[in-house]
Amino acid sequence: MKILLENIRQLVQVEDKARTWVSGKEMGSLRVLEDAFLVIDDDQIETFGPMKDFNENLVEGADMVMEIDCAGKIVMPGYCDSHTHVVFPASREQEFVDRINGLTYEEIARRGGGILNSAKRMEQRSEDELFADAMVRLDEVKRMGTTAIEIKSGYGLSMESELKMLRVIKRLKANSPMIIKSTFLGAHALPVEYKADRQKYIKLLIEEMLPEIDREGLADYMDVFCDQGFFTVEETAQLLEAGWKYDLQPKIHANELGLTGGVQVGVKHQALSVDHLEHIGDDEIKALLASKTMPTVLPGAAFFLGMPLSPIREMIEAGLPIALASDYNPGSSPSGNMNFIQSLACIKYKMTPEEAINACTINSAYAMGVEKIAGTICSGKQANLFITRELPSYSAISYYFGANPVETVIINGEIY
Repeated sequence: MKILLENIRQLVQVEDKARTWVSGKEMGSLRVLEDAFLVIDDDQIETFGPMKDFNENLVEGADMVMEIDCAGKIVMPGYCDSHTHVVFPASREQEFVDRINGLTYEEIARRGGGILNSAKRMEQRSEDELFADAMVRLDEVKRMGTTAIEIKSGYGLSMESELKMLRVIKRLKANSPMIIKSTFLGAHALPVEYKADRQKYIKLLIEEMLPEIDREGLADYMDVFCDQGFFTVEETAQLLEAGWKYDLQPKIHANELGLTGGVQVGVKHQALSVDHLEHIGDDEIKALLASKTMPTVLPGAAFFLGMPLSPIREMIEAGLPIALASDYNPGSSPSGNMNFIQSLACIKYKMTPEEAINACTINSAYAMGVEKIAGTICSGKQANLFITRELPSYSAISYYFGANPVETVIINGEIY
């Protein structure tokens, strides 16, 4: 079957030849076709162009052609959300109240809250329960335009619970139409019972968890929370080196709480992305400029926790690419709305709509390793895109903050 999208007000993020990412001044450019058409053949984008160039021959010979009139509407590639924790056991709204009453993120963690709170609850949840809850969350973000998503473990912090989370992600891959990447984040926090012997837990991660994860094929990437109060640069290096032995490229949490060397250790170990980056200096920017590591900012977490904002303007002006992700999780960013992430990027970080869209599509596709099949409108890529309601331009997506502009989602040529 072929699908014809016609009379598209703006077809956004088109390219004739697939690019890897955009950086620096290029982030301010966005190729857009006005009054356009797009043809989908089975699960791939076949062709597109201005309506004046459309010819019926482009859809002839198909068993069936579905025509969708997109007059007044925007068509964009689906969002690639490259950093999430959507497999979790329960919400943590009490910690939200605690922060309102003056407790800091670190104080809540010392009281057994935060990641350790989720880890304790994870023990009590079955794989079936976790799977059902996560499928609901995936359906939620899909309705808001996300068609590719990375999901981390990290709320287990034990052999049994970490494997349980990763097995759930594997089930999600098999049952959701979305592109899903799995990341092993056993080094999300240090379990209480290992506080007096950190190396004992690291040994468990390296010698027991990693071999079993490899045997079952449960992860695409490996993550470490390299920051104040979590894992040191030396511990992070030890873990990332072990992960590479199983072909698990790093995607690490870095510099959320301070200038702790997370960016440099990520770059040194060829991380696909370094994420958070609320604290960035000249040394971090220089390291990233000399690398193939994608700087990924998580505006939802900074917004929800009231943290310092990543210096995105400085980073772009230095020539760096930027990716944006939701960090959807129960403690610090309980939302997977990538439209709102773009609004925050524009309002708080002073990104232009063009920069924000590039950061949520082509650059975030790279940050989760799917840039060859997703992130742009390009012939031969998977037909993963969305159609908005009637909007005057793509800038209205970030302008109407908190709203969901998405009317129709297409994943692998299937309409949702």
